[in-house]
Amino acid sequence: MSWFCCGSSWGPCGSAGGGACGTCNSGSHQCAWPNTSDACFNITRPDQCGEGLARRTCGHVFYVTSVCSGKCVSVSIADCGPDTNSFCGERSCCGSTCYTNRIIDLTPSAYSAIADLSSGLSPARIDS
Repeated sequence: MSWFCCGSSWGPCGSAGGGACGTCNSGSHQCAWPNTSDACFNITRPDQCGEGLARRTCGHVFYVTSVCSGKCVSVSIADCGPDTNSFCGERSCCGSTCYTNRIIDLTPSAYSAIADLSSGLSPARIDS
């Protein structure tokens, strides 16, 4: 998992667009998912990294657990992303536990609830 800015100014973010769903806000527990629509999938192409991600649309709720802290946060889809195929093979580790490929972006509010924003990238388990 990584984090991104959207919507109104919050924490480290200035104002940004409302995301693909039009509701994205950095101060809310939200996320970006790479398979929210055909158009989104054609940009992010998680399949090129070997990821068979289910189609989930705006508002769908995921439970994201940090592998490092064990903390969990619920997030709803508010945007398309990350651009998974740009990060194929990228590894994020916590001790000897490593995950490969960036498949979810959290808003700073959601990310900071389970990990330190300064880490920028952290391994996570995603449950729907």
